[in-house]
Amino acid sequence: MNKPELRKVYLEKRRSLTAAEYADLNTKLFNNFFQHIDLSKVKVMHSFLSISKNNEPDTTSILAYIKKTHPTIRIAIPKIQSDGKMQSYFFEHEDQLEISAWGIPEPKHGEVVGPKEFDLVLVPLLIFDKQKHRVGYGKGFYDIFLSTCNSDCQKIGLSFFEPVEKIDDIGTHDLALDYVVTPTGFY
Repeated sequence: MNKPELRKVYLEKRRSLTAAEYADLNTKLFNNFFQHIDLSKVKVMHSFLSISKNNEPDTTSILAYIKKTHPTIRIAIPKIQSDGKMQSYFFEHEDQLEISAWGIPEPKHGEVVGPKEFDLVLVPLLIFDKQKHRVGYGKGFYDIFLSTCNSDCQKIGLSFFEPVEKIDDIGTHDLALDYVVTPTGFY
């Protein structure tokens, strides 16, 4: 299947999750993340903040646990600029957030941090393939952003679903992730 077909299928799969299924998948994803991801060398990380209306994997509990257990890790979050590029701001507290026109929690102010500073990036996705290529919402924000990060930055996707065999229309601009964590797998 190609990206538009996969996007349609997996958006619907996420939308059809019941509240109980969504909560269960998030709990399993949280546990599997901390079972497999080594944060000992991470100093600065970037994370998306979940769009709740889209039933995205919830990063709130992951970020709270990282703040509690690894207080020296600085966490940054994205904001889409008027030019369509993503800029990252250190995430200091909830009062810093506002909901954008797209329904995305974004920082309204804060200290800017560049993509070369990140040791780890949590990447949103709808589905991925066995080569760890991802299908997102199709705007290209993360493809552009990830191409500007250091080559040794860990790019980690979070997905509720196991991989498809192959995404048919992967292009040269589509970067593969280093790892993908699901509720039951680690790729």
